[in-house]
Amino acid sequence: MKFGHRILLDIVGSLIYLGLAVVAFGGVARFFAHPALIALAVLTIVIAVIAVFAGGNLSRGVREDSANRWVLIPFGVIGLLSAFVPPLTDRLGFWVLDGETLRWIGVVLYVAGCTLRLWPVFVLGDRFSGLVAIQPGHALVTTGIYGVIRNPSYLGLLVTMLGWSLAFRSAIGVLLMALMLVPLVARIRAEEKLLGEQFGVEYDAYRARTWRLFPGLY
Repeated sequence: MKFGHRILLDIVGSLIYLGLAVVAFGGVARFFAHPALIALAVLTIVIAVIAVFAGGNLSRGVREDSANRWVLIPFGVIGLLSAFVPPLTDRLGFWVLDGETLRWIGVVLYVAGCTLRLWPVFVLGDRFSGLVAIQPGHALVTTGIYGVIRNPSYLGLLVTMLGWSLAFRSAIGVLLMALMLVPLVARIRAEEKLLGEQFGVEYDAYRARTWRLFPGLY
C-alpha cells in the first residue's frame, strides 16, 4: 500500500472515528472535560501516526479467499457503532458502568490492545493484508508473539474495543466487542484454511503447538 494511502486510511480514518465519539459525547467541551478522554484522544492520534509506518496492504496477492470478504461489512458496521454508541450511552447515562477509575482502566487496555494490534503488522510488513490472501514470498512466522498465538492482531482488536468501551463506561460497547467475535472467528477460520492449504504439514505442526486467539483458552 502506498504511503499516501496509509495516511488516508490510518490518520484520516482515526480522526473520523474520534470525531464521531466527540459528537456522540456531546461536543468538544464536554468530551475534553475528562482527563481520561483527553488521554484517549491524544493516544488515538499518536497510534494512528505510528500505524502509518507499520506496513500492511489490501492486495489480493497471489491467491485470495474472496468468499470471506463478507466479513468486511460487519467489521465496518460494528466498528462505526463502537465509535458512536459507547460515548452516546455515556452521555445519556444508559447502561453505564460506574466509576471514573474505569475510564483510566479503559485507556490502559486501549493502548495495550492497539500495541498488540500493530505489533504483528510491523513484524509482517506488507505481508499483512486486509484480505484473506497469500502474498508474494509469503512465509510462516512462528517466533515471537506468533510462537504463542496465531492471531495476535485480532486479539489486539478485541482488547482495543474493550478498552474503548470501558473508557466510556459502556456496557453496550462491551456487547459490541463480543458481537465482533462472530465475523472475527469466521475470518480466522478462512485464513487458517488457506494457510493450511498453502503450507500443509508445516502449518499443521505450527497450529498444534499454538493457540488460535486466547492463550490457554482458544
